[in-house]
Parts: sequence; C-alpha cells; structure tokens
Amino acid sequence: MSEARARYWLEKIHALPLQQRVRIMNVCGGHERSITHAGLRGALPAAVELIPGPGCPVCVCPEEDIYQAIRLALQERVTLVAFGDMLRVPVNTPVGEARSLAQAAALGADVRPVASPDEALQLARAMPDRPVVFFAAGFETTSAPVAAMLAQASDAQDLPANFSLLLSGRLTWPAVAMLLESDTPGFDALIAPGHVSTVMGPEEWTFVVERHGLPAAVAGFTSESLLAAMYSVLRQQLEGRRMLDNCYGTVVRPGGNPGARRQLDRMFAVGDAVWRGIGTIPASGYTLRPEWRAWDARERFPDPEPAMRRRAGQMPPGCDCAQVVLGRLYPDQCRLYGKACTPRKPVGPCMVSDEGACRIWWAGGVRTAELAH
Repeated sequence: MSEARARYWLEKIHALPLQQRVRIMNVCGGHERSITHAGLRGALPAAVELIPGPGCPVCVCPEEDIYQAIRLALQERVTLVAFGDMLRVPVNTPVGEARSLAQAAALGADVRPVASPDEALQLARAMPDRPVVFFAAGFETTSAPVAAMLAQASDAQDLPANFSLLLSGRLTWPAVAMLLESDTPGFDALIAPGHVSTVMGPEEWTFVVERHGLPAAVAGFTSESLLAAMYSVLRQQLEGRRMLDNCYGTVVRPGGNPGARRQLDRMFAVGDAVWRGIGTIPASGYTLRPEWRAWDARERFPDPEPAMRRRAGQMPPGCDCAQVVLGRLYPDQCRLYGKACTPRKPVGPCMVSDEGACRIWWAGGVRTAELAH
C-alpha cells in the first residue's frame, strides 16, 4: 500500500506544470537517507532540486567538545560513554595524538559505545568506584530522552554520584533560521523533520512560512510521506500560497509531546552554541540548568587548556563538511570526497555518521559528481 501511495504522489508531482527550478531543503539526515536509498532524486522531475540540510548532530558537534571528551578519557581516568557515531569523529590534533575517541580507546582509554541514555546510567550504577561521563550529542529527539533519564533518576533519588554529563545538545530550527536570515539561503521550500516535530510540535516551523514566506511541510521517513510533502510545497510554490502542511499526521500532533517538552525545560536551559565549521548560532544549544550542574562534566572536570584549542570549531584542512551541512555544496563537490575522505578513513564528520550526507551518498553509490543530483 505504501509503495502504491508513493507512486501516486510521484505521479502527481510529475503532473505539476513546473516551469522553473524549485530548490527544496530537507533538514533531516534521516530524510536524506530515505531520499538517497530510495532513489527519489532520479525519480523526480528535472526542475526539482533536493538539498541536504543541517540535520546531522554528529556533523555539527563542536570540535572542542569532542576534544574535551578525548582529554577526559585519556587524562582523568574516567569511563567515557557516547553514542556509537561519536567515537569515530575526527578532530584537529598534532600528529601522534588521538584524533578521535576510538583512537583514544586504542591508546588505553576506557571508551564505550552506548545505544541509550539509560544504558549509560546503568553502567555508572554498575561501576560505583569509577567516574562515568556520558558524552551526549544530539538534537531534540536525543536530548529529550537524556533529560528524561536525568529527571527520573533524580526524582527516584537514584542518580549516581559518579555519573556526569558532557552535554552537546542542539536545537534544529535555529540553523534553518540562520540560513533564511542570510543573504543566500539557497532554497525555496522546506521539508521539516518529522521526529523533531513529534517532540517539539510542528509549530516550531511556522516561522519559515510567516517570517520568510517559504512553503513548508513536515514529513516522516517513508517515500510516501516525503513525496507527499514535496508535492505540497511544490503546489504551494506554483499557486503562490504559503502554509505549513503536516504530512506526518499519524505521529505529529499540535504541541508535540508535552511530557518530553516539560523534561527538556526542567533539566536544560537554551543558549548560544557553537556549530562546528559554522560558528555560534543564537539560542541553539542545550546546557544543564544551574541546579543540575553537580552532574555537569564541565564543572566536575574543568578543562585546563582552552588556550591550546586555537583550531576549535574548524573542519580539517580541505574538508568542506560545513558547506555541505549548510546546503551550499553537495557531498560529491567536497574537495576530499572519495579521495582522502571515505567511510573507512573519514576526514570530516559528514563521512562518519549515518545521518551525514557524505556517508549517505557514499552508501547510496555516489562516487563521482557525474552520478549525483
């Protein structure tokens, strides 16, 4: 049934009288994976251009946060846990030093992947005599379970004293707002992420329509939902009307998930935050509220050498990940793509994560610019 519905929306898109190119940005890395693996770019009319956006949390995690995690693992005799993708993200360090958490582990550090916040907490309970630091990078959909884990353990008076959090959480919409407020946003319509909208509510994306006059639609992760959203924004563009269309109505509800939002507000504050290779984006990052800072790894293990991080925030030399994240280059237009940078030996973070556009395109068979878009 889903395949038939996807074909239905694709036929409706082809029936639209598109005269000019329409550039649609899909914010989410999960969307990009679905689009690429389903071959949707090749199935759409030539006038439709799909642009990967900034929805890869691993890709934008600040270099200085990763560096601090590496330093903690190597120098503070802690057990450092993180979601699996974070272990392979490289940073700029002198030759001979660990460039990733995986390399720190190879040098003897106790670095472990976890699949959930609860797994990190359980590990701390099982190792009461050893500090356990949970390096938590992610967008709202990851930050909400982290906040819930902390809140529930605190309410039960079961938050271990040896547990602390190195938080690198980000909000999705401020990056899109930054692009739209720039001189060259680079897209004409937006496909908003369904999982973020499930947590935060679709209303977070109304600014795209109301403030910037662009068509927008919330989509899920099937071809059917994505194509329905594409049809919606293309039709809006043709008819000169603007709205935020919810094409993931089975999951996304007005107001989002009130419980998850309450936990986020209770545990975290929102402030200006650094995005790797991009710079500081106002009101785009989560930090622990003051009343919870006893569990903040930055407070518990102060970094003694911030002045040494002069390359903080930068991508590796020659790496164009920041431009890919901002939708200004396609992955295969990066100078290192498929040459110095491959999934086996990634140079930039976009080739590491399953939500990174470079990794997704490589997995989808794109090896040269001739095969792409």
